[in-house]
Amino acid sequence: METTPLQTRLSSQIQELELEPFVLQLEVDGLCVVPPEKTGIEPETIRAIGEQLLLEAEEIVGCGFSLNKGPEAPLTMSADENVLARFSGDHGEPTQFLVQQLCARNRLFRNLAINPVAVALIRHLIGQNATRFSSHNAFIKWQGEFGYGRNLGLHCDQMAVPRPWGRNALTANTNWCITDYSRDGGAMAYVPGSHRRMEPPRFPEAVELAVPVEAPAGSLIVFHGATWHGAFPRLTEGMRLSIANYFRHYMVLPQDDIKNLFPQELADDCDDPEMFKFLAGFADEFPYSHQTERVPRLIS
Repeated sequence: METTPLQTRLSSQIQELELEPFVLQLEVDGLCVVPPEKTGIEPETIRAIGEQLLLEAEEIVGCGFSLNKGPEAPLTMSADENVLARFSGDHGEPTQFLVQQLCARNRLFRNLAINPVAVALIRHLIGQNATRFSSHNAFIKWQGEFGYGRNLGLHCDQMAVPRPWGRNALTANTNWCITDYSRDGGAMAYVPGSHRRMEPPRFPEAVELAVPVEAPAGSLIVFHGATWHGAFPRLTEGMRLSIANYFRHYMVLPQDDIKNLFPQELADDCDDPEMFKFLAGFADEFPYSHQTERVPRLIS
């Protein structure tokens, strides 16, 4: 039987995990949503991750958080810190923050970062051997009408990489829905097919074309680094929790210096230590942390 061009690009992992429909959606739309039953992550694990995220948030901020109510004390953040809103000239207080360097915090987060379904889809976008971690962050978001402002914070993740961009993603992202995603609940926004434009968003067109990514808790969202995406504000009471495990081509600068600063012994405490170490780039030649090239010796 004759193979199609798409079939020739599919890895053995994609085929073994039967992820072909999601690859097709990535090719066409630049984003796919993998349902919880396909990722192998059980609902109780998602609930445990959510509980751990709320504990991490409380440790950082100093007040408790309730999934149904939001922060348990009044919080404020500077509007100047709403970076994506500033791109459009908007000025409004953010109602979310990041918990960063998740994989150094708990085994639950390390296991999520190496989920076989997520890694297979990301490697399809970036390259089997070229894929590396860039960062592991959680979005802690509560009710607030401003959000990212009128442009919904729409952007591309690989905007910092000079153009022209090619077909392969230079960065790619996974977004784990730890709570349900709905438009009024502050879901992710994206423009289907925008990754094929190979350019940053154009406004106001991008906002007019943006659609919500609505999915139940436990879903995995995967998207190309050139896909235009942002988020709608959360209009309802309660919280939206999500984890962004962000990946890069190994020649692209990471957001977090995992190779040199991550406690490497923690990599052994996860479901697949070898995969974690590979994606962390522990054995990569670059960037240098010491003299790596041979030097001449004195002749005695």
